[in-house]
Amino acid sequence: MTDKLTPEQRSENMSRIRHRDMKPEMVVRRTVHSLGKRFRLHGAYGANRLPGKPDLVFAALRKVIFVHGCFWHQHNSNKCQIVRKPRSNNDYWDRKLDGNVQRDARHVNQLKASGWDVLTVWECEVTRPGRLVKRLRSFLRI
Repeated sequence: MTDKLTPEQRSENMSRIRHRDMKPEMVVRRTVHSLGKRFRLHGAYGANRLPGKPDLVFAALRKVIFVHGCFWHQHNSNKCQIVRKPRSNNDYWDRKLDGNVQRDARHVNQLKASGWDVLTVWECEVTRPGRLVKRLRSFLRI
């Protein structure tokens, strides 16, 4: 099946996708803040940047949270209704999305090897506030 949009329309659409301050990330940030925890943003930790630029950094706890979009990071759950692979330009998308997954795994491994605890919150999970709060409380030991 071919793309419903022209290449120019697809390019315009893709150029508008931001990589930070997206709705799922903002939901997690507000939730963590409401739980009384403070954090740094996007991998800031002293003079260094943490691998993968985690969305939320809790330096004193040595914990980080990534908020991943299900499509871009290929959420591997049969309960996720968001993730799917595009039907056109398969070579490009397979390479792009598989590369994202491999890079994510590499960053998580680097962080864990450096003594950091890592939590990944998926886009589809922020729609369930009760479960989200429970996961965050457990991870942050609140």
